[in-house]
Amino acid sequence: MMEEDIHQYSGEEIEVSYDVERCIHVRECVRGLPEVFDPDKRPWIDPDNADADELADVITACPTGALHFERTDDGPTETIPDENSVTVAPDGPLYLHGDIEVTTPNDETLLADTRVALCRCGLSDNKPLCDNSHVEADFEADSSIPKDHEGAEDVDDGGTLQVVPKPDGPVLLDGAFELHGTDDDSTVRDSDAALCRCGASGTKPFCDGTHAEIGFSSEEGSNR
Repeated sequence: MMEEDIHQYSGEEIEVSYDVERCIHVRECVRGLPEVFDPDKRPWIDPDNADADELADVITACPTGALHFERTDDGPTETIPDENSVTVAPDGPLYLHGDIEVTTPNDETLLADTRVALCRCGLSDNKPLCDNSHVEADFEADSSIPKDHEGAEDVDDGGTLQVVPKPDGPVLLDGAFELHGTDDDSTVRDSDAALCRCGASGTKPFCDGTHAEIGFSSEEGSNR
């Protein structure tokens, strides 16, 4: 079961929420507004040190969804993108952006968000979310899309992208999305894909059934 540890930081025009469990220190916030996000200060977030619109833009650049905001000045809320995207990070997670809904195989909603980082090394203690275990484990995996993967034709734009982590197996994506490989800037439109989360597939980011061979367990605290 996914864990959360949410802290609130209130400003005059905007409130910021920060989920410690979803943060993997990408540092988009620190680079974007160091006067607001300062890890060496306590509290480390001061929403009043920047314009609310600028702060909202930086928060929505957080790829994991660890940061969110609520406007108290009637300013605009975060917009759901018109298209869903899945970006494969080199040696790291899958970044999902769009109308994302993580559910159990029985359609119980676990998380609904616009920004999610999914583990693909198989080692996270907060599966299916990434918790940065790939760094400690020196996980290595490029972010290219296999050249023989043609994607899906006539895929509709938009709609909810349902994310279903299968017990001891891959993560199933149900819905339209664009898959981005950052190593070679490749892009494929796709739908209904099974993506590796055991870390051992030979066709990453797709599942090739290796999870069964290596005895991958999706239980908390398990390793492959």
